[in-house]
Amino acid sequence: MISIPLLRTKTRLPTAFTDVVYVASGRQMPWEIRRLLRQKGLSFTVIGLDQFPMLRSIGHLIGTIVLDATDIDPAANHQVARTIEALESENIGVIVLTYRVTRPIRSFTLAPVRASFSIAGSTESVSIEDLWARISLNLSHRKKGLGMVCKPLVPTDRSARAIPNRLADRLDMAAGLIEELTEQMRLAGLVQRDFLPKQVPNSDRIRWAAAFQPAEWVSGDIYDIVQLDEDRIGFYVVDAVGHAMPAALLTIFVKQAMVFREPAEPFGLLTPAAVMAQLNKKMCQERLSGYQFATCCYCLLDTRSMTLTYGRAGHPYPLLLRPGHAPIQLEARGSLLGVFEHGEYRDGSVKLQRGDKVLVYSDGAEQLVGRFDDHVGFQFTESFLELSGLGVLELVDGLMAQTKQAMAGQGQIDDVTIVGLEVL
Repeated sequence: MISIPLLRTKTRLPTAFTDVVYVASGRQMPWEIRRLLRQKGLSFTVIGLDQFPMLRSIGHLIGTIVLDATDIDPAANHQVARTIEALESENIGVIVLTYRVTRPIRSFTLAPVRASFSIAGSTESVSIEDLWARISLNLSHRKKGLGMVCKPLVPTDRSARAIPNRLADRLDMAAGLIEELTEQMRLAGLVQRDFLPKQVPNSDRIRWAAAFQPAEWVSGDIYDIVQLDEDRIGFYVVDAVGHAMPAALLTIFVKQAMVFREPAEPFGLLTPAAVMAQLNKKMCQERLSGYQFATCCYCLLDTRSMTLTYGRAGHPYPLLLRPGHAPIQLEARGSLLGVFEHGEYRDGSVKLQRGDKVLVYSDGAEQLVGRFDDHVGFQFTESFLELSGLGVLELVDGLMAQTKQAMAGQGQIDDVTIVGLEVL
């Protein structure tokens, strides 16, 4: 593949709505990307990596972001990941290029659809075709969410206008294909549900609750609750980029790639941080196409000592709901899965008491739980605080009822998955 030369471009933060913001440590944009954006009639600007966090304050002016991560200092990975998480919460698409852009090729990789953001997988090169597919999808979703008029991003076929008598036949064919695709997606959703746990390890000490609500037929989320030995239970929620078929396929890969024990004797249980590190390594080594990555929160519960050990990878923090106290976010450091091969992951732990509840959820449920404010931190919603005093079954049911109400109102809804436990 032939590398694309770079052009040094004047850099500035957007002051009006800008379709594409290109972020690079050297403040340089490959000329092929520059030409692509001009051909498509898109507005764009180039900023330095040091300005990347500033975009959080002007998110309303941004369509999508392309982040050139080829020369990022590993020490900056954590800050970059946190900024991406914050932008994702605002439904701002971020495309992270982990390899240099190359000249166009005739192959095309189906990129996942997501209303928020996406990150490039570890591919040997990034084609212009793939990049344009992701930019156009991100912009379409972003402008739809903002209520803006979105111009067609594909040129109109003049020949089709010249032969209107064939339009009806094409529409009939398209309707048939849509019907067939819908049935295939419905069946795929049923297969995906077969990978969810059939039963949960309820006992006289622990009660479990779980909810799984795809935004479409298939979900970009998956969860599991596993009895690992007599005393310890592992449970997790994974959120793959997007909520369509590519994301659903990635969840199955992640489920199969999760390893809870050491690969050699004495085959001891891995800590959540070690589980995250191994999963991240596998995803990076697979060099997944389609800009795929995932977030995850994995917890290990010792039912004898009632100690909960937890780790996360770019995922919303798990919550501890203790009677008589305000909800607490259980913080643990961890990079996104499938982006940085040497991502850093750390464990946290807490001793649970009778009446405690723990909640792990995907980012689709975050709007129901609360919102991060730069000045005062994470703020829980009033409705969540009202539900937090209920038992775990009633709490999860209440959150899912709110999800269905939002879907009925045709709000911007992502896949929603919730796993909760209550100490009896």
